Amino acid sequence: MPTCLPLVLRHCRTCAAGRFRANGKFRVNAHHKLLDVWLLVLCTGCGETAKLTVLERVNVRSVPPRLLERLHDNDLGLAAELLRDPLLLRRNRVALDWDGAWRLDTGGSGRPAVDGAVPEASDEAVDVSVRFAARIPVRPLRLIAEGCGLSRGGAARLLTEGKLVSAVRLDRRICDDFTFTLKR
Repeated sequence: MPTCLPLVLRHCRTCAAGRFRANGKFRVNAHHKLLDVWLLVLCTGCGETAKLTVLERVNVRSVPPRLLERLHDNDLGLAAELLRDPLLLRRNRVALDWDGAWRLDTGGSGRPAVDGAVPEASDEAVDVSVRFAARIPVRPLRLIAEGCGLSRGGAARLLTEGKLVSAVRLDRRICDDFTFTLKR
């Protein structure tokens, strides 16, 4: 689940830094009956403000009143929704850096005691279902290692030994729910 907004990867024209922080602030500019809306992001190096285009020359009547209200209120939840929109990212030619912006919630207080094998209490295998609270691209192998208390190398070793099985590729970034089986 997300813990904060991700960093925006974009070149700063002032200091040549490559990361911007979104703080949920919007700029709404009206030209008679047309609106322009930008999400403001701040350079992590120099603090320079950059704008990500959200709406461009849109008729005021075509914008839902609730959306307009959220834009004027600088709704942080709306900023998070917009940053997950692939069209907005493509239009503005930016990418997101999710490092440190999410956490793994295992749903329990303890982790399974895995040291290359499944705990003694299970007979053959443990089936695990992973659900994403938001579309955060992450390598499943990293989640499995963190959730089971393994090193990434240990999780990769389980994968190559055939003790870790899934219908999805565990070594590529995904952002959709998946399941895996940890065999004894």
